[in-house]
Amino acid sequence: MKMNAVDIRPGNIIEYEGGLWKAVKIQHTQPGKGGAYMQVELKNIEDGRKTNVRFRSAESVEKVRLDTKDYQYLFADGEELTFMDKETYEQVIVQKELLGDQAAFLQDGMDVILETYEERPISVQLPQFVEAEVVEADAVVKGQTASASYKPAVLDNGVRIMVPPHITAGTRVIVDTGDFTYSKRAD
Repeated sequence: MKMNAVDIRPGNIIEYEGGLWKAVKIQHTQPGKGGAYMQVELKNIEDGRKTNVRFRSAESVEKVRLDTKDYQYLFADGEELTFMDKETYEQVIVQKELLGDQAAFLQDGMDVILETYEERPISVQLPQFVEAEVVEADAVVKGQTASASYKPAVLDNGVRIMVPPHITAGTRVIVDTGDFTYSKRAD
């Protein structure tokens, strides 16, 4: 399926130079002179190579059609993650590196979407927001305004994020799994 280069979003899988590539980061640029373009950081799904490609706005790319299905995360065994098909109860083993840094946010029983290409797992989509507990948070520096500053904190899964000054250790927060940012305090 053809799509315009300006429609590429992080997480899209495209066919480029005969291989399957996942868009990791995108940046739309409109220079003062010349045409607009998309600067896209691509990661090869087969071997993990990364490359930066500049697509002109009018250029089209081949978006790969992936099959998606709901799965449930069961457990991790070293570098392998086990998921269960929610309809057939079949189990699928996926390498942890396929998720990258997002693997830290997996929780037992979490519902995910597994994308496959020709019966082979290509990517795992986590829910956009996940609840986690802050286990360590720096003290607030006096004199800083609450609206202008964030402080570093460590979550119970080991991920470091920036949180507002009023968040302390033991507080449960909602984190965006797409860019690992604080969203809000959990109710």
